[in-house]
Amino acid sequence: MAFSIGATTTSSRSMNNGVTTVDCHKQVRSWRLLRYLVALLIPTCNCIEQKEEKFEHKKIMSNITGTIFGYRKGKVSFCIQSKSNSSEPILLLELAVPTTILAKEMRGGTLRIVLESSCSYNKNLFSTPLWTMYCNGRKVGYAVNRRPLNSDMEALRLMRSVSVGTGVINNEQDNELMYLRASFQRVRGTSNSESFHLIDPEGCIGQELSIFFFRSPT
Repeated sequence: MAFSIGATTTSSRSMNNGVTTVDCHKQVRSWRLLRYLVALLIPTCNCIEQKEEKFEHKKIMSNITGTIFGYRKGKVSFCIQSKSNSSEPILLLELAVPTTILAKEMRGGTLRIVLESSCSYNKNLFSTPLWTMYCNGRKVGYAVNRRPLNSDMEALRLMRSVSVGTGVINNEQDNELMYLRASFQRVRGTSNSESFHLIDPEGCIGQELSIFFFRSPT
């Protein structure tokens, strides 16, 4: 897919006294993101003692229906519903990636989408209006939290009878609707972090897919 990461060349600039300059802001931001990833991915004890402070962290897990869909000539949306035939989505995000590009990326079998925001005035994580989007480690633009349009509700209506699966639906405008729908494990880490992991116990989808939400209060 177009998101393959090519080789990059880095250089270090040294000052006259031999001390290498470092972009501290980028380092702090990277460590903050890593901390959130560790909080979600690594099982923790109820209480971990450190020298200066104690952390008590408890994950809450549940299953929901997640759908990635988009018309071939348009962009991709990610929808979270309590179940496949729910009338109202819990969350609808318009992703920065065109449908055809994301489809090519998913052919590799593994897809990691990270959505990050520094917005801190919303109490509900999913009320955050704008997210910076990373796809398999590469920044690809933004994801927008928006209300469902009539076209979104029509697409969800067409998939109402589908609980798990992938497919293509033709419409009258000769613009195919591509979709992936499955159960996702929802992992609630903190008030500023959640993740969704595709459940494919029988291997019928053949896709490893995770979507991470991180909000770093400023």
